[in-house]
Amino acid sequence: MPSLTGKEVGPTGLGLMRMTWVANPPPQSQCFATMDTALTHGANFWNGGELYGTPDYNSLHLLHDYFTARPEKAEKVVLSIKGGLKPGQLIPDGSEENIRRSVEECVRVLGGKKKIDIFECARQDPNTTVEETVGTLKKFVEKGVIGGIGLSEVDAETIRRGHKVHPIAAVEVELSLFTTDILHNDIAKTCAELNIPIVAYSPLGWGVLAGAFGKPTDIPEGDRRRHMAKFQDEAMVQNMKLVEEVAKLAERKGVAPVQIALAWIHSLSARPGMPTIIPIPGGTTSEKVTQNLSGVPKLDDTEMDEIDRILRENKIVGHRY
Repeated sequence: MPSLTGKEVGPTGLGLMRMTWVANPPPQSQCFATMDTALTHGANFWNGGELYGTPDYNSLHLLHDYFTARPEKAEKVVLSIKGGLKPGQLIPDGSEENIRRSVEECVRVLGGKKKIDIFECARQDPNTTVEETVGTLKKFVEKGVIGGIGLSEVDAETIRRGHKVHPIAAVEVELSLFTTDILHNDIAKTCAELNIPIVAYSPLGWGVLAGAFGKPTDIPEGDRRRHMAKFQDEAMVQNMKLVEEVAKLAERKGVAPVQIALAWIHSLSARPGMPTIIPIPGGTTSEKVTQNLSGVPKLDDTEMDEIDRILRENKIVGHRY
């Protein structure tokens, strides 16, 4: 079993983003049932954020209410929270003043119902060094306010520099069959060398590997995926070729494409030269979470080689954002 901040976690975690950061959030009762299902299946690493919603209702408010209703489950969950942005904006602010504000606000909203095991700034502020960012968070670790420090969407050099100030508990980056950048830009290599686990967000390619959409017009109005280059017109046509190949492999194995996508990440995890990788697929229903957490097959070397071929022959086009 992998571990984070000295606590064992399941091989797959739970991303909370879509429970609060959508135009019409699902009912809280539905979210609670989904979170219960995740724990039942061993997904005890949860990833939320101060930015996932509004200052008045985001992941922290949902978690406060959940642990108020189910206090016995607080110790079972290893919780990672992203913050460090300007309040109510998607703009990083790594000043000591704002990081203090962000941590203290997250702790305030949780109301003592659950400790933050890992706190990470959602993005590194270009106007603040990682040494300053990690140095500020280190003080909160030393006071016992948070359990550890994470980094999100940073390059290999930044990881090394931050790790010198204080051990980094995890690095959160995008990884899926649709986005394999970290395997080629030294991020995975650096994390393996420093023994830092990777938390892989969007492991299902923003839903496209789960069959959420197959053409740009399938994406709802107002959905941020409408503005991603890889989901636009000709790029989408090209990129669906990979999705189709993954679907064929899944059919031969008698599983869903999402299970192949997650199995690939699990098979990469802790391979020679690779760090531990924990995918955090989202899900707002118990059915989706169950599919993500059960029946995920083991891939043998032949199948991993086949996926390598699929990736080589079906290059993804379009920038990430």
